[in-house]
Amino acid sequence: MKDFDFHNPYPTTRIPVFARNAVSTSHPLAAQAGLRMLWKGGNAVDAAIAAAAAMTICEPVSNGLGSDAFAILWDGKELHGLNASGPAPAGWTAASFREKYGTNAATPPKRGIDSATVPGAVGAWMALSQRFGKLPFADLLEPAIEIAERGYLVPVVVQQKWEAATEELGGQPGFAKAFLPWGRAPRVGEMFQFHAAAKGLRAIAASKGEAFYRGEIAAAIARFSQEQGGSHTVQDFAAYQPEWVKPIAKNYRGYTLHEIPPNGQGIAALMALGILGQFDLASHKLDGPDSQHLQIEAMKLAFADTYRFVAERASMEVTAEQMLDDAYLASRAKSIDMKRAQPFEPGNPVKGGTIYLTAADENGMMISFIQSNYMGFGSGCVEPEFGVSLQNRGHGFSLLPGPNQLAPGKRPFHTIIPAFLTKDGQPVMSFGVMGGNMQPQGHMQTLVRMLDYHQGPQAACDAPRWRFNAGLEINVEHQMPTATVQELQRRGHRMEVINDSYQDFGAGQFIWRMGDPKKEGYVVASDSRRDGLAAGF
Repeated sequence: MKDFDFHNPYPTTRIPVFARNAVSTSHPLAAQAGLRMLWKGGNAVDAAIAAAAAMTICEPVSNGLGSDAFAILWDGKELHGLNASGPAPAGWTAASFREKYGTNAATPPKRGIDSATVPGAVGAWMALSQRFGKLPFADLLEPAIEIAERGYLVPVVVQQKWEAATEELGGQPGFAKAFLPWGRAPRVGEMFQFHAAAKGLRAIAASKGEAFYRGEIAAAIARFSQEQGGSHTVQDFAAYQPEWVKPIAKNYRGYTLHEIPPNGQGIAALMALGILGQFDLASHKLDGPDSQHLQIEAMKLAFADTYRFVAERASMEVTAEQMLDDAYLASRAKSIDMKRAQPFEPGNPVKGGTIYLTAADENGMMISFIQSNYMGFGSGCVEPEFGVSLQNRGHGFSLLPGPNQLAPGKRPFHTIIPAFLTKDGQPVMSFGVMGGNMQPQGHMQTLVRMLDYHQGPQAACDAPRWRFNAGLEINVEHQMPTATVQELQRRGHRMEVINDSYQDFGAGQFIWRMGDPKKEGYVVASDSRRDGLAAGF
């Protein structure tokens, strides 16, 4: 058991939760949906699926039935990775998009039906349940169906993001009917019901997911797409299968961080930690400028390579192994100047709006799960009969030549990344941090706090964060010590202090194994930047 300092020096509304069975999500009703499955005799995978289904209703600003998903789970003996990101429809080509949107278009559109790839989240639920679940699949969706039909009172943070998205998305097909039944965004404490999604969830439950990919829901989405001038077909949905993958890993301070391999950005967290491993970080003050400067520069170096090289694996010009090579990362670490911030270019590694949740049970199964519509409410398009809110992952493609160029059936560069920590081959923590390119940054910052400075998971979660954007541009939370911000600015970091934690600085959920799950159990944390809950028994 790690000797954490459980004193929390940061303002927070959360305290650590200790339990033998645990679920942590960004909405309390979803956490309780997961606990219901554990009470019924289900395992952590059952709990995660139930929570994920509930989250499509409870936090529709971030995810829906048309999301993508990823997972890393410990089954009691080994780690498994699941890539349930969806591909481009067969009718998509870079040439056709440039013809439709202009020769100067660099990416597919940000919103609308041509931003939506084939959704993978329901496929993730199916694959996880079939391989690792204990309870009948239909049981797992019961809480979500109940919440969608009976409704729930809209919480504070979700309401803020709902209202912020209304002006941009109100005119997208199906959006107003689904999410603006009042003719406006909901107010805090106002009842939201989603009967169309309840119908969709019932069809998914009754068919063990087949209705979504090879049945009535697939047909409805294809019709909806065609009506909006899109290219999705029933064949695109019928052909979809999530992919079981081996996580990629990097050692740090005696622990091993595991991430899903490309097409996602999890490799950025591994690279940043590999660079930081070249420094005695703990010799610097935790919230002081030297420690923060090193972390920022390491993250910038990692992103420079990630944005240049990461795409679907078959399209990459270099391998993940080359990007994670110890000698290469040591050479990148030498680029850091302690006295000044730098805008980094990619190296040469060749020799020569998201929800995250986690669950664990007393038998030792742990799962790290993330699903997302990408940007808030995704494409903005909502199939009206079954309430499928489609993501906008297609916007992550490039229309220009390169490893991430759009092609039929290809998966885009992805931002959502679950994470898992082990030590000596044994499970330690399932965790993740939501929020676009903040995700690997959040993985790195929270792990540094826990492993270098021994802060407990809730304190590491609540601590002030920074977010690298591009060049020398950094956002920083207003709780960061003023002296640290001023010194970082003196070194050349262009820092904007922001008091909006939801989008700019992500939100995390953490389950750390404290020993034998049947005896000591876990310590669980949930980010105070969202409406979430860490719960257990």
